[in-house]
Amino acid sequence: MLNLKVLRRRIASIKSTQQITRAMKMVAAARLRRAQERIIEGRPYADKMREILQSLSLRTDPEAHPLLARRDIKKVELVVITTDRGLCGSFNQNIFRTIARF
Repeated sequence: MLNLKVLRRRIASIKSTQQITRAMKMVAAARLRRAQERIIEGRPYADKMREILQSLSLRTDPEAHPLLARRDIKKVELVVITTDRGLCGSFNQNIFRTIARF
C-alpha cells in the first residue's frame, strides 16, 4: 500500500510539472511572437537607414573622411548580447566560452 501511495504522489507531481512546463511554453511562444512582430515592424526603418547611409557613402569621397577610408585591421571589437533572465541553461556560459576562443 505504501508503494502505491508513493507512486500516486509521484504521478501527481509529474502531472503538475507537465502543466507548469506547458504554461511556460505558451508564455515563451507568445513572447517570441511579439518579438518577431517587433522585428517585422522595425524592418522599414532599418531599410530606410541602410538606404540613407548608402546614399551618403556614395556622395562622400572616401579619402575625405577617416571612417570611410580603407585601412588594415588591427583591432576587432565585439558587441556581446547575453541574457539577464533565468531558464536559459548554459547559454551565457557558452557565449563567454566562444568569446574566449575568439
